[in-house]
Amino acid sequence: MQGALESRWGRWPLSLLAGALPALSFPTPSLWWLAWFGLVPWMLLARTAPTARAAAMTGWLGGSAFMLAVHHWLLPSLHVFILFLAALLGLLWAPWGWLVRRVLSGPQRGARTAAALVLLPSGWLMVELVRSWEYLGGPWGLLGASQYEFQPALRLASLGGVWLVSFALVAANTALAVLLVSCAPGTRRLPALAAVAAVVVPIGGAWLWSPAPQRSGHDVRVAVVQPGMTKTAGDRLYRAIALTERLADSRTDLVVWGESSVGFDLTHRPDLRRKISGLAARIGTPILVNVDSARADGGGGIYKSSVLVDGDGLTGQRYDKTRLVPFGEYIPARSVLGWATSVGKAANEDRQRGSGPVMMHAGGVRIGPLICFETAFPDMSRQLAGDGAEMLVAQSATSSFQESWAPEQHASLAALRAAETWRPVVHATLTGVSAVYGPDGRQQGERLGTDRSGVAEYAAPTATGTSPYVRFGDWVVHASTTVLLAFCALEWARTVRARQAEEFNVPVPVRR
Repeated sequence: MQGALESRWGRWPLSLLAGALPALSFPTPSLWWLAWFGLVPWMLLARTAPTARAAAMTGWLGGSAFMLAVHHWLLPSLHVFILFLAALLGLLWAPWGWLVRRVLSGPQRGARTAAALVLLPSGWLMVELVRSWEYLGGPWGLLGASQYEFQPALRLASLGGVWLVSFALVAANTALAVLLVSCAPGTRRLPALAAVAAVVVPIGGAWLWSPAPQRSGHDVRVAVVQPGMTKTAGDRLYRAIALTERLADSRTDLVVWGESSVGFDLTHRPDLRRKISGLAARIGTPILVNVDSARADGGGGIYKSSVLVDGDGLTGQRYDKTRLVPFGEYIPARSVLGWATSVGKAANEDRQRGSGPVMMHAGGVRIGPLICFETAFPDMSRQLAGDGAEMLVAQSATSSFQESWAPEQHASLAALRAAETWRPVVHATLTGVSAVYGPDGRQQGERLGTDRSGVAEYAAPTATGTSPYVRFGDWVVHASTTVLLAFCALEWARTVRARQAEEFNVPVPVRR
């Protein structure tokens, strides 16, 4: 084993395996507990790297493998292009690999261990922040999102968003890595034990004493229509209509169809507009449909839009998707990367972007709509909750990845958004997984899996108050950025002193 670590040909495959390991904590495997220690092998490899360059290489290879493992279900669509994207985004972890070696190598004493507990999670958050830029693929697969089933983690999300959960996970892995290093003969174990306590105590305290959403006592009655796999846009529409007819005797406040449930521009298809409006009149409930061929009043490109229809026709309440899926709904720099359409299922026509968030009113509540990919962005749901939304509704479709991890991963994001905002989230899809989560992130009622075609009714509980995350925003990211800037300033000052000492032949003090 020692020989493998000393050889790049042994270290490189180990780095790839170590980087891919944490991906198993996400759905579908859903080994959420793995995320609390799954980074340790990767961190120990970077720590024992013979040089700083080798540590950066460990970070790059591990990051590339992590991105590929979390997004492997995109392979049928992007083919070999996914390898290029994974390697490109993996570069973001190269500085993190260097940082691991910088703070974990050598004896672990109190101050050094404390610095590691703050610096390594902060460095990881900077990686997640940069790759969360929508033009780089967006925040799919943030480490904290793996904890959607773990209630203590959801309480952390209400305090600092998914960022605080990621920070806690990396801090826990750092403490365990320090503990393993301290097991070597002749080393002090007290700093390692203190590091473990420094992680466990705040997480336990947040779970026990952090504020929780207070239910208002009013439930929104929502019906989710999931048509299942169909061959054409027409088949999909008429299947949704037939399923919705079953709600004629129910008392619902809102019916939600999935993303791209209507593949025709309703403003130019009065026959379909009348059919859906008549359906809404018969069941006595407005229907939130999703149109994948809507055009602006003046024409132009295609929009993907949430459109509210009631018994009188189009209500005028419409939200155009603002954050589009790279390659799936548009191709960045199409003149350069347009060749992606020849090797995968990339968008042949770019969708147009909406102008911003929209607040809808239906069933006596204020609704914040999101479309598909947008549920991965914590800032979007936070803004809607801050603007007064009492419920968030996400319309999505993952039928192109039906047998992969994607449907489960997508549905799990709704639980995080609910816990962050203290608002119930309805996640409605065409082919599964559809689910509803309460303001604490707990699942409400049944899930409609990828093997289902049907309609399900839910009582979505609303809550009063504002969560700390909605109130204070991305304070974890800002604090981490400050910490890293201070560290860089100290490193720069240390380098300058070392060069000056070398120039004047003055011994440099050695910290012990």
